[in-house]
Amino acid sequence: MKQYIVDAFASEPFAGNPAAVCVMDEWPEEEFMKKLAMENSLSETAFLVKEENGYRLRWFTPETEVDLCGHATLASGFTVLNYYEEGTDTVIFNTRSGQLSVTKKEDRYEMDFPVSELKEIPVTDEMEAAFGARPVKAVLGMDLICVFEDEETVRTMSPESSLLMKLPGRIQNPTARGKEYDCVSRSFAPKLGIYEDPVCGSAHCQIAAYWADVLGKKEIIAYQASKRSGVLYCCLKENQRISLSGRAVLVGITDLKVMP
Repeated sequence: MKQYIVDAFASEPFAGNPAAVCVMDEWPEEEFMKKLAMENSLSETAFLVKEENGYRLRWFTPETEVDLCGHATLASGFTVLNYYEEGTDTVIFNTRSGQLSVTKKEDRYEMDFPVSELKEIPVTDEMEAAFGARPVKAVLGMDLICVFEDEETVRTMSPESSLLMKLPGRIQNPTARGKEYDCVSRSFAPKLGIYEDPVCGSAHCQIAAYWADVLGKKEIIAYQASKRSGVLYCCLKENQRISLSGRAVLVGITDLKVMP
């Protein structure tokens, strides 16, 4: 079985967010997928099996299967469109979050994702202790988003992971408005075995929606300020959908010697 390592939301190798992509003829035991994801030790390993109307797609962190992942979907679209469905511009993925698509548009790959509803919640002392700075606002959807006054706070913070575990939400995303981008963010998910996710696509279903509302615009250019960093191009659409696009780079193709 071949495994592709793809850097998503990156225009050069060793940037953006790396994902492992396994395209298979049939589903292995779930335990095998969990063990391979743990062995890869990347924020996500994607598993795909072709179906009549596209591909079934599942995502695993080193700890668990998740309902939605942006960068591994982009990496999966990149892999399918370049190595399995050459000459095709769009691939459909059937997932736990419904039907998602990836479309190749020049040098970017555009994903169609759902938007999570957000509600404002009180800022707490626990949030301030976890991030080392007090947010000016907190909103909760699928993830917890903490908004800070300036991007320097977001870029330089070193959150306390044990305290992050006590906060609500699946992934914590400090975010601030940037000088060169519409927003600058970081993403932390210790509950899923990922201290910091380098560039989180699913988080921007909420981050971009939040800033689109605040700034009164549909198109948001987002920068994730991890050590690897990455840029996401986001556009709010009708019917609670959003397009997220970015570039991707192949890093390597490996042959797995341990078969399911």
